Amino acid sequence: MRDEVKKPVIAPASRSRRAAVWGLVIVILAGLGYYFFAAPWSGAQRAQRARVGEGPVPVIAAAAKRADVPLYLDAVGTSRALNTVTVRPQVDGKLIQVAFAEGQDVKKGDVLARIDPTTFQAQLDQAVGKKAQDEAQLSNARLDLERYERLAATNSINRQQTDTQRATVAQLEALVKSDQGAIDNARAILNYTTIVAPIDGRTGIRFVDEGNIIRTSDTNGIVVLTQIQPISVFFNLPQQELSRVNKAFAAGAVEVQVLRSDTDAVIDKGRLTVVDNQVDQTTGTVRLKGEFPNAQLQLWPGQFVNVRLLVETLKNVVVVPTGAVQRGPRGTFVYVVKDDNTAAMRPVTIGHQDEVQAVVTQGVDAPERVVTTGFARLTEGTKVAVSSGEPGAAPSAPPQGPPARRRAREGAAQR
Repeated sequence: MRDEVKKPVIAPASRSRRAAVWGLVIVILAGLGYYFFAAPWSGAQRAQRARVGEGPVPVIAAAAKRADVPLYLDAVGTSRALNTVTVRPQVDGKLIQVAFAEGQDVKKGDVLARIDPTTFQAQLDQAVGKKAQDEAQLSNARLDLERYERLAATNSINRQQTDTQRATVAQLEALVKSDQGAIDNARAILNYTTIVAPIDGRTGIRFVDEGNIIRTSDTNGIVVLTQIQPISVFFNLPQQELSRVNKAFAAGAVEVQVLRSDTDAVIDKGRLTVVDNQVDQTTGTVRLKGEFPNAQLQLWPGQFVNVRLLVETLKNVVVVPTGAVQRGPRGTFVYVVKDDNTAAMRPVTIGHQDEVQAVVTQGVDAPERVVTTGFARLTEGTKVAVSSGEPGAAPSAPPQGPPARRRAREGAAQR
């Protein structure tokens, strides 16, 4: 008997696995084909549809303009009374009157206090009486001199008596002058019993009350008088800025501003009065003094303030908002909005910049428009919808191309 050849038996499970493998291979090949051939076209179509749907990039722009730009130097200063006087007695005595209220504004010459004048008035009266006595003696001596001179002319008396009498008259004349000096001194001392304000200013807290005995040796005095209208402000600047300050100071009055520390609002405007004659070697700074009217009493002695000194004014320069200036690997640049509402990148040179505006020395001229907000999606040639940034301002209408008109028709058909 011939041996029969046995054929292998393929199980149904093996056929199922083979079919699944081939199906997976086909799916992978189909995905690769779609990725390399169909996907780029659909991605470009999606990007084009997205661009068509989004339209121009909304931005805020401002026009470059020409203006005069002041240049300031900033510092921190301390306000100080223009004049400070400690009112002290010039004579010893009992304080019988305090004629001011604490914190009162007084004028030069106003009475502040009075000291008991009794003893000083008596001294003045004595001096006046002494002078009257000596004047009487002088008058009598002059009459005697006239008699002696007439008798000496006729050789009735010795000429030596006439000369002696003339000397007596001269002595009495000198004594009368001395008496007048004593009277002036006594009157001045008597006037010292009335204490007056030496300057215009404001009184502080008094150091002595009525009824006390006050002396010229008292260190505190009666009251401290400060002049705060006008008022001074002292501040320091680095020595590197000294040449600019001296140049501005030599050209004329230099404006100084005092600012609030919280809002940078200008409190008062004054002028620079003194630049110190030497630099502090320990800090490398120079001390300056400004004087302010302080009409509203917003500055007070001992107060710390922010100071701004005007050293120069740039005339008729091109300025743009500081927010428009961007910085990249190649330096500073701005986005300029052209007449066709497209953005163009423009390199610029900045001469001066602060928190509000920048001075452009090269690259932009007035009245070109520069973008101040909305840089994230901007590139060279991007269409933009410009808004001025003012409340209620609407973006400029985008150009009505065929896609826009088609969308308008489709929207009207749906409505």
